[in-house]
Amino acid sequence: MDSAKERYRYQMERALLVGINLNDGEDYVASLEELGALAEACDMEVVATIEQTLAEVHKAFYIGTGKVEEVKELALETDTDIIIFDNSLSPMQMRNLQERLEKPVLDRSTLILDIFASRAHSREAKLQVEVARLQYMLPRLVGLHAALSRQGGGSGAMSNKGAGEKKLELDRRVLEHRLTELRRELKNVSRERETQRKRRAQSGLPRAALVGYTNAGKSTLLNAMLDLYGIDEVDVEEKKVMEKDMLFATLDTTVRKIAPENHHAFLLSDTVGFIHKLPHNLVEAFHSTLEEAREADILLQVVDYSDEHYKEQIAVTNQTLKELGADGIPMIYVYNKADLVTPDEIPGLSGLSEEGLTEHLPVVTENSIYLSAKQQIGMEELISLMEQKLSGGYRECIFLIPYTDGRAVSYLNEHAVVYETSYLEEGVRMKVNCRMEDYRFYEKYVVDPTPFA
Repeated sequence: MDSAKERYRYQMERALLVGINLNDGEDYVASLEELGALAEACDMEVVATIEQTLAEVHKAFYIGTGKVEEVKELALETDTDIIIFDNSLSPMQMRNLQERLEKPVLDRSTLILDIFASRAHSREAKLQVEVARLQYMLPRLVGLHAALSRQGGGSGAMSNKGAGEKKLELDRRVLEHRLTELRRELKNVSRERETQRKRRAQSGLPRAALVGYTNAGKSTLLNAMLDLYGIDEVDVEEKKVMEKDMLFATLDTTVRKIAPENHHAFLLSDTVGFIHKLPHNLVEAFHSTLEEAREADILLQVVDYSDEHYKEQIAVTNQTLKELGADGIPMIYVYNKADLVTPDEIPGLSGLSEEGLTEHLPVVTENSIYLSAKQQIGMEELISLMEQKLSGGYRECIFLIPYTDGRAVSYLNEHAVVYETSYLEEGVRMKVNCRMEDYRFYEKYVVDPTPFA
């Protein structure tokens, strides 16, 4: 089963958004705005939004029965093609709404799953998304009937190439058999990833993982690092990842070696972004990919500081990391897009004019840094802050290595920060900053163990 052939045909469709306010402290307005951005990421046109305040979710219809009729009338008035609810709908709710509204009905989870399906490129990501989608679809096949069978023309990122309606005839047994096949294949791919992860661990390089809310600037930060510390221009361009002002622009986890001058080289991974109400099946399916975060020595949580809801986004990211078992890893909060806020919002810059803001960036505090990845402001300071957080694993010293051990010289040139190298009669004198493991391994060559300025 090709997940690309399953995609709903959304392009150019007119969408009506539906949300409820349960007075539970959640900012439902922001959630609806985000739902609109998700719809636009599918090339839909949002024609209207309708809300309702309820004490609790209606078990049969999610919204009240009277509001159902109101939604139906508004859908007719606005010539709506599809109706999207800002939460996960139960199979019964999906079926009842589908029958009453007489329009294709989707929920937030289905929309996110389809975006993932359209953006997945690697074999592993495609398998993970398909597993998550089938798990979510199985109990909802009846309710999804109209949405799955929609016809449409044209081509685009969300095109199903005419195969969507054929899936209607697949019964539960066929889908469960497919799920079994996918899980088996995914285990094989996961083993390959684990082998790659172990190989990277054997390199001895520190591992940093970019985590955070979707569209916060993780890919932009990775590309900025490559621009500044790439080996050569051709190599850098080949290793860059796509960056775009769009939710879930990239899904596939990317790992790149960053080797800044006068700093320790490290491996930097760009992981999938998180979002409010991220389907549990999706987190579960992407678990092996998100292992990059759990296995990291340090996490860089990239935050869109210009977004008024950045605090809620940090909370969502922290909660997701906790679910992954990665909440105990040292973390630096990277407040990105700091050039788009007022100076009063940045520690220590109160009273400055907005015109001269970038001249005072970055601003570094104990566990955070305010910078601009797009303008490549603060990259050097971020690396220094990372090294400071990992300083317990490094040691400055001077080695005197005999010429008979050329391998040691080559290793240190590759894995340590070498400040000075002198070729003396008795051997190679190297003033370095190296990992504690390497210090202990080559301790017999140490001639000055005292840290230097």
